[in-house]
Amino acid sequence: MNPCLLALDTSTERMAVAVLAPSGRQLCRVEEGGARASERVLPLALELMGEAGVTLSQVDAVAFGQGPGAFTGLRTACAVAQGLAAGRGCPVLPLDSLCLVAEDARPFVDLIDREALVWSAVDARMGEVYAASYRDRPESSGWQIVHAPALYTVAALANCWHLQPPAVVVGDASVVHAGALPMGGARCWTGGGDRAQALARMALHAWRNGTRLAAHEAAPVYLRDKVALTTAERALAGARAG
Repeated sequence: MNPCLLALDTSTERMAVAVLAPSGRQLCRVEEGGARASERVLPLALELMGEAGVTLSQVDAVAFGQGPGAFTGLRTACAVAQGLAAGRGCPVLPLDSLCLVAEDARPFVDLIDREALVWSAVDARMGEVYAASYRDRPESSGWQIVHAPALYTVAALANCWHLQPPAVVVGDASVVHAGALPMGGARCWTGGGDRAQALARMALHAWRNGTRLAAHEAAPVYLRDKVALTTAERALAGARAG
């Protein structure tokens, strides 16, 4: 029997929600996220559950994009997933948000080389990039981590890619930091897939592979120790830029 899963991701400016019903039906939606996510993600989740004909009492697990990504967005998805799972008494499924970018790009990767090393690189602002690399192993457990998610300065990631040029790069960093990152002959994908459907696939994979935590164990992955600059630091940064 198919599981009943609810999946949420608010790690970027685009919010994704998916519901997988026991009937096998999937409802997926992508909407504007960012500041809207905190007020919109729960109503959207309930809307989709209603359309799918399922109630919270049927949900077997709540999946959420745990990061890395935007601080407020990660906190929103984690809190909502934790609250719903605690109320239902079901586990949570933490999902790697950088791997979600790779999963969203899967059709693009498959056209090139489904076993290629894929770098997922997303702009983290302040001259930094969230990045990780993965290799798809369909015969085993899907995406496997080669380079774990980390926060790089643009210079550090450029040095890494100088030493080992990437073959495939997905995510917006290749555009935001074009010229600063050595792309070489890498094939780049910056979006255009269906993030919510990719989220649904990852949630189902996590359920089948036993990646489950108790609701109280849910936690976002920030990577950045300092999530905000002080007034003095912002003034100093502005003075340097000037």
